[in-house]
Amino acid sequence: LCSCSPQRVKKMALGLFPVVSWLPAYRFREWVLSDIVSGINTGLVAVLQGLAFALLVNVPPSYGLYAAFFPVLVYFIFGTSRHISVGPFPVLSLMVGGVVTRLVPDDSTGNGNSTNTSALNDERVMVAASVTFLSGVVQLLLGIFQFGFIVIYLSQSLISGFTTAAAIHVLVSQLKFMFQLPVPGFNKPFGIIYTLESIFSQITKTNVADLVTSLVVLLIVFIVKEMNDRYKEKLPTPIPIELLVTVLAALISHFVNFEEKFAVAVVGKLEEGFQTPVPPDVGILQNCIGDSISIAIVGFAVAFSVAKVYSIKHDYPIDGNQELIAFGLGNIVGGSFKGFASSTALSRSGVQESTGGKTQIAGIISSVIVLVVILAIGFLLAPLQKSVLASLALGNLKGMLMQFKEVGILWRKDKYDCVIWVVTFLAAILLGLDIGLGAAVAFQLLTVVIRSQIPSCAVLANVGRSNVYRNRKDYTDIYEPEGVKIFRCSSPIFFANIEFFREKLITAV
Repeated sequence: LCSCSPQRVKKMALGLFPVVSWLPAYRFREWVLSDIVSGINTGLVAVLQGLAFALLVNVPPSYGLYAAFFPVLVYFIFGTSRHISVGPFPVLSLMVGGVVTRLVPDDSTGNGNSTNTSALNDERVMVAASVTFLSGVVQLLLGIFQFGFIVIYLSQSLISGFTTAAAIHVLVSQLKFMFQLPVPGFNKPFGIIYTLESIFSQITKTNVADLVTSLVVLLIVFIVKEMNDRYKEKLPTPIPIELLVTVLAALISHFVNFEEKFAVAVVGKLEEGFQTPVPPDVGILQNCIGDSISIAIVGFAVAFSVAKVYSIKHDYPIDGNQELIAFGLGNIVGGSFKGFASSTALSRSGVQESTGGKTQIAGIISSVIVLVVILAIGFLLAPLQKSVLASLALGNLKGMLMQFKEVGILWRKDKYDCVIWVVTFLAAILLGLDIGLGAAVAFQLLTVVIRSQIPSCAVLANVGRSNVYRNRKDYTDIYEPEGVKIFRCSSPIFFANIEFFREKLITAV
């Protein structure tokens, strides 16, 4: 009877539906204006990122809008973070795109008529939707069975190395749109090398108009984003440079008629309205179980890391298991409507938080902006060059590429973590994101064994006649009490390291 008491049922309901607890306490007069402003800004960014990241998935751009819409609605009800922006994330998009490329390779016959292209796109959309659905099921099951602790096994150095490698993969994958070259997908070990080889072997066929457009857009985006960072204290809101260049590029492309004059690749007619919900393809599910597990874990790990940063900054709790449930349901719903896997992008979440977002009401407002584009004004983006979307995707990689700086810091702080970062980066670059992640986790677990078997040992000494004791090898002004040796071992002593500990202790004494 106790286990089914009204209090327990209420607690479980509040835990499963966090919106029930925070929405009644919403400070309407204080927060609503901030959430509206934040939601509009975030929604505009979400639209552009959805279109851009769809290129990584190898599906038509309009399907990125579904990935920026449905998961947001689900997270509003089930999520525990007030500040993250849910939707497409470049790393996950690239991982889903890898599955799409493997199961539905480019048309090798060279018959590029509209019927074949449409059929190929339909197959790819179905693969992306199915793998997204299955990754959502994996996340949901992990959340139900309280496996939120799984993120512990993905250290910060591993996540950093992995996302940095993914940023390099994103960079390389977008070159074909910037140069407008027919580069096939290579979802296999050393695929990045094969891709670069294919690009440079065709470099003389580059569409100059697309290349110039890409470089100009990329330069403008980087300069203005740098200004946004440098003068963020003085600016009332970040300059929406992605929106501005998109509108300007679409207008120029339309009135100059770039598609006919320079044979550039454009977005084309976007799907209007929503797709009919479809069940996943069982045949596809059988071929992407491992990929779905990787996508589920990486998506959760990244989202939880970002959510944790904001929860600490704004002093409120988040629940890892509930986050798994929220993202799982979001991907299940999104996959059913032919969207692709969602997580959170640091840049988009930064916009939501920095523009004054207080709660996930901002997320709902952002989804309304996406809805307007889906239902009413998507046709205005038809003349937009795909090379512009590629440049916008690259413009969001700065934060991940800047993680290279962490290597030096980690080397000074913890050499094991530094080696984990480097091995993860190289494995993900050379072996691909799916195999690379597995290799990185295996290597990280190996370092745990090594740390336990060969722990760091040191003799401590008094530094500068104070109450501070440090490794005597690191200081010159030290004092050691006569007849006393202070010996420190960084690991618990057990059967695997007892002999090592004994030898080090005898040597020290």
